Amino acid sequence: MKKVILILILPCLLSSCKQSTKVPGSNITSSPDSARVITKEAWIYGYSMFYNYKSIYHYAMDKNSPDYAGGFNRFKNYTKMFTYEDTTIVSPNNDTPYSWGILDLSDEPVILEVPAIPADRYYVMQLIDLYTYNFAYVGSRSTGNGAGRYLIAGPDWKGNKPAGVDSVFRCETNLVCILGRTELKNENDMPTVEKIQKQYNLMPLHEFSGIQTPTHKSYKLPLPVWSEPDYMNVSFINILNILLQYTSMHPSEKELRSRFARIGIIPGQPLDTTLYSKEVLEAIREGIKDGKTALKDSIAHIENSMNLFGTRSDLRNDYLARATAAAVGIYGNTKEEAVYVGGSNDIDNHPLTGDKKYILHFTKGQIPHVEYFWSITIYNLPNRSLVQNPIDRYSIGDRSEDLKYNADGSLDIYLQSVSPGKAKEGNWLPVPAQGPFNCIIRLYGPGTDITNGTWQQPFPKEVK
Repeated sequence: MKKVILILILPCLLSSCKQSTKVPGSNITSSPDSARVITKEAWIYGYSMFYNYKSIYHYAMDKNSPDYAGGFNRFKNYTKMFTYEDTTIVSPNNDTPYSWGILDLSDEPVILEVPAIPADRYYVMQLIDLYTYNFAYVGSRSTGNGAGRYLIAGPDWKGNKPAGVDSVFRCETNLVCILGRTELKNENDMPTVEKIQKQYNLMPLHEFSGIQTPTHKSYKLPLPVWSEPDYMNVSFINILNILLQYTSMHPSEKELRSRFARIGIIPGQPLDTTLYSKEVLEAIREGIKDGKTALKDSIAHIENSMNLFGTRSDLRNDYLARATAAAVGIYGNTKEEAVYVGGSNDIDNHPLTGDKKYILHFTKGQIPHVEYFWSITIYNLPNRSLVQNPIDRYSIGDRSEDLKYNADGSLDIYLQSVSPGKAKEGNWLPVPAQGPFNCIIRLYGPGTDITNGTWQQPFPKEVK
């Protein structure tokens, strides 16, 4: 939180120390110092939005994408376990096949329908706004396993809950991601999961209620083709001006948006580089570098997801934490739903590398207390994708049929690129043959000892 506070305060301090004139005919600052500091702040602020838009673009807009769902307001169900070939999002899980829905609420709300789910099966529908805040949940923990209908509304909708709808969830952005997860108990369970997924449904309000089709809302700037380099240069300003059209201004961000306007970040306004002096443009480039450095440093110090994901209130407008979350595992759950722990270092704080062998040892008391289940997954670094391996095993956990516990109730997981021997293969989670990797433990329905921080996670120990 201290880092973010400094970021917010420095522009004011700098502007009071140095006189800053405006470029004629614009609100763009002519102070390079001010532009650099504001840019760092704005780049971090928008980072999660940009990488969220990557999913929005591939699932709802890019017809050539293998993940294309057919447009907005419809589900794309995955009926297979993820492998190393799935790279659209970073750090994908392999426990709960995804059901992806991208909503555009600009014209009207959308109804989410879910079927009755067997009591012994975990599922969740995570509702994520454009900023990547988890603004609402439907599922086993939050609403139960019964059938239900839920109305999801954008910031401009003023209506009341229609008959036949269980709850209304209001969002401060008009672009929304729904990330559904349905528990897969084992490899033979996929047909059952697929039957459940086919009953998840999205429906525009006018179809549900039989009312007149609403007037279409248009925006000044069209949504762009997603291109990663666009956010790594001055063009990031234009990207934010496009995406911010789909948001409402939260009262807590009034002064923030005012500062952003000083470097040309105004919703719906196209980027015009002729309004910037060479010195200010160079300062913006330096500010982007500053933002990258701050984000890299933040990532290096992450040990768990406890305070990275949640509502705006949960994160307390900590934009660096929000960006860090997007970088290390975008779309992570709020801690009450699931907690992710682990990291890229061993117990001696040395980087995990594929040319070494490790044991992840859980004492009997460290076996996680969870309501649903837990699992461990390995990812390549820096791209954070699943690891190609000879036994096609991408995760291991308490539901793994061949998992063997020690006589004292403890548990050893072997993290290495080659087999630890036939007798131990049930506890083997393959790592890459070389290069760095990280180890993530996912805890679904974590116990209070986990969410309050008293549970101590184990770390891999190198073995010769």
